[in-house]
Amino acid sequence: MNPLPDRTVIIGILATLGLVFALVFWYVRLAPSTEPPMLWKEQPALERPKPLQARPADLI
Repeated sequence: MNPLPDRTVIIGILATLGLVFALVFWYVRLAPSTEPPMLWKEQPALERPKPLQARPADLI
C-alpha cells in the first residue's frame, strides 16, 4: 500500500478543520440556547431594604 500524497493529507486536514469550525459555528451562533441568561436585574429582592437611620445628636 502506497502512502498518501502530501497534498491529499493537507486537503483532508483542512477539510476536517473547516467542518469542525462550521459545526461549532452553527451550534453556537445559529442555534442559541432557548433559556435566557440569568441577569441580576431579573431577580426580585429577597427582603425589603431597611431605611437608613440617622444617628441622634445626643449620642455624640
